[in-house]
Amino acid sequence: MLLSISSLLALLLPTVLGAIYESASELPSHNFDFIVVGGGTAGNVIANRLTENPRFSVLVLEAGPSYVGTLALIVPGLETNNLPLPNPHNWNFSTVPQAGLNGHTVNYIRGFILGGSSAVNAMYYTRGPADDFDKYANLTGDQGWSWNNLQTYIQKNERWLEPTDPLTAKDRFDSRFHSSTGMNFVSLNKLVHTTDSRMIQTTKDFPEDFPFNLDYNSGNPLGVGWLQATIGNGVRSSSATSYLAPEYTARKNLHVLVHAHVTRIREGISRSKRFSTVEFMSQSGDGPTVRVTASKEIVLSAGAFGTPQLLMLSGIGDTQELRALGIDTVHHLPSVGKNMSDHPKLGSLWSVNSTLTDEEFFRNETLFQEVYEQWNRSRSGLLADAGATHLGFFRLPTNSSIFSSVEDPASGPTAPHTEMVFMVIATLDGVRPPLASGNFFSIGTAVVSPTSRGWLRLKSANPFDPPLINPAFLDTGFDVFAMRSAVKLAKRILASPAWAGWIIGPAGALADANTDEELDEYARNNTGTTCHAVGTAAMSAVDASFGVVNPDLRVKGVDGLRIVDASIFPFVPGAHTQAPTYIIAERAADMIKEFWA
Repeated sequence: MLLSISSLLALLLPTVLGAIYESASELPSHNFDFIVVGGGTAGNVIANRLTENPRFSVLVLEAGPSYVGTLALIVPGLETNNLPLPNPHNWNFSTVPQAGLNGHTVNYIRGFILGGSSAVNAMYYTRGPADDFDKYANLTGDQGWSWNNLQTYIQKNERWLEPTDPLTAKDRFDSRFHSSTGMNFVSLNKLVHTTDSRMIQTTKDFPEDFPFNLDYNSGNPLGVGWLQATIGNGVRSSSATSYLAPEYTARKNLHVLVHAHVTRIREGISRSKRFSTVEFMSQSGDGPTVRVTASKEIVLSAGAFGTPQLLMLSGIGDTQELRALGIDTVHHLPSVGKNMSDHPKLGSLWSVNSTLTDEEFFRNETLFQEVYEQWNRSRSGLLADAGATHLGFFRLPTNSSIFSSVEDPASGPTAPHTEMVFMVIATLDGVRPPLASGNFFSIGTAVVSPTSRGWLRLKSANPFDPPLINPAFLDTGFDVFAMRSAVKLAKRILASPAWAGWIIGPAGALADANTDEELDEYARNNTGTTCHAVGTAAMSAVDASFGVVNPDLRVKGVDGLRIVDASIFPFVPGAHTQAPTYIIAERAADMIKEFWA
């Protein structure tokens, strides 16, 4: 009997879990040295590294369920951002209407599961340009955030798996830039696609506009390179499978509680702006409020949405905004929730003269059963790889007309303005259930040095209400120009000789978008998000008049509270934010250990 795709997604695989508690009643204590709020990409790094010291006790509070072997969270080809919303592994957030998108709202995929967004994302492993990290160092006055000084932490995170097939190993990466001793598996795709040779030929035909990059994780990502993804031996590698692997959760000083929705953090008895108490409830909203205390620090790792929301619910934020919701101000910190930046993404389709595209496997239950059985048997095949084949990062030409009125927003000469993601399947707005008919090649274009800045605010004082999210997509002339330029380049590339006979032409709304005005309207009507929001609790120099955390990630003006997640980036890096978040978390763990040595 054939299993449907939906039934396969609901299946559980057997897994071994360590000290992961399902109920607060199971906790051995309510007093710990450190409490980490959020068992996501960064939070699990902190928990793992702090408990390397047996003298430190750590509690992780995660609102979502445990990582129990759900297929959609383990099989790379079933990445959950392909599932319709709402889904149970997602916070199911959406934005306020976007002025730059003709009033459309945008769905945000954020992991509601132990492992956070590292358990549900597209798994792309991109560190970003060295220039971005060097700018972080200069903005904060802490050279520890520079590219060269973060290399130790890159190595601590990455566990590179060398390809075993000579065909997929040759000229696809540079071993000088990879570590095989870290925690998260990173690897190349194993399947060979019909488009691979066409893509490489295109880099030879357009060496100036579309150059080949042997390894975009070298610190200079410019050009087109082979996809690297957080996959190990055909299985997703998340912060839960790596940093909370059974040998680590078996530590007697590491405690992880799931289904714990943190509602507020509080000062200690002295009420001297030293935070030491965390309040939480069952995620269902039923039952009593539970209080736990941290003798050393509370570490907020609830993400670019959850962290500022929790700060404001706890009275840390802009006094005027808090007062409007009846929240007493504990500490006036007006930068909380401001400065949000993200990569707007536009998925475009081209019809192809072939039936060898990935849609066929997701449309046809028989074919899907075959590829699933191959994965189940040998952890190989279509479902063992991430969805993309290549990534490309590009800069606008220096003589672009936009630079006559706008200063270049990129951090330096190796920092990209735009990105392209290449996939042999239809993908729109970051979600790719197959269309009913047709075969497609898709290119996702993104603006990765956006000048638009948005915000996050509370909807109410109820901690179970989702926040109001405004990324301000395509709100500036530069962002619109950059998106238009990326789509133009994509159209020109796919009209080149390397694609002749295979590409039929643009499909969907793109087919009718040719002039600048039509392309801009196409972008405004179809742009979504890469889900790379950052900046809502940004770090800045100690004496800066803006920002939420100092360079050591301690919250400005209070004690006992540190933030370690993507919210601390001053601006969104020119990369998928998973790897940069792991990197900053590794350094943060060392800073915390040194502080309490």
